[in-house]
Amino acid sequence: MLSRLVTIYRRPLILLACSAALVSCDRLLAPDFNTDVTELRGGGYKLDPDHASLVFKINHLGFSTFIGSFDEFDASLDFDAENIENSSLEVIVDMNSLDVNLPDFEEELKGSNWFDVAQFPQAIYRTTAFVESRDENTFVFAGELTLHGVTAPVNLVVDFNGGGRNVLTRSYTMGFEATATFLRSDFGVSRFTNFGVGDEINLDVNVEFQAAD
Repeated sequence: MLSRLVTIYRRPLILLACSAALVSCDRLLAPDFNTDVTELRGGGYKLDPDHASLVFKINHLGFSTFIGSFDEFDASLDFDAENIENSSLEVIVDMNSLDVNLPDFEEELKGSNWFDVAQFPQAIYRTTAFVESRDENTFVFAGELTLHGVTAPVNLVVDFNGGGRNVLTRSYTMGFEATATFLRSDFGVSRFTNFGVGDEINLDVNVEFQAAD
């Protein structure tokens, strides 16, 4: 009986010890990690493509949310910690990297009835102005998206996770999540919107940037 009680009470202690070890490891990998945006390092940043995702979501006939991604894109960030409104972001997306886990449908989406990737191989997003601060880590930027040969305004909501030195890459690293919403019909991609396929596109971006210097 005593041994069973020891085993029962030992399990939570082991879990707590493991959790503490994970936290310690996290701090070893990023020893100066800081979540205060004003304390992050300013300057130019380049995208870490191994820790970046660009996911899109669209309503499918009201039954479900259809999810896909673009697997290849590049981005550059000019970050001003003291005056966040002066920061700017540029993203260039390889439209050929569209991925919906359905090869035949991917080829259809790349065709002239949809994104016409042969004629418009890239999508480009650039921030143009600061809109507002929602809290100490969340900011809204105005920007312009060029897609399918059309340029139109799209706002980007950026939520900074923090930054610090990553000893694995030996680079000062910053990470953030961002979201954006737009109508595909605004960019001339309106097929099947009259039949219940969603017009509104929701983008989810999760990225890490490394200091350029």
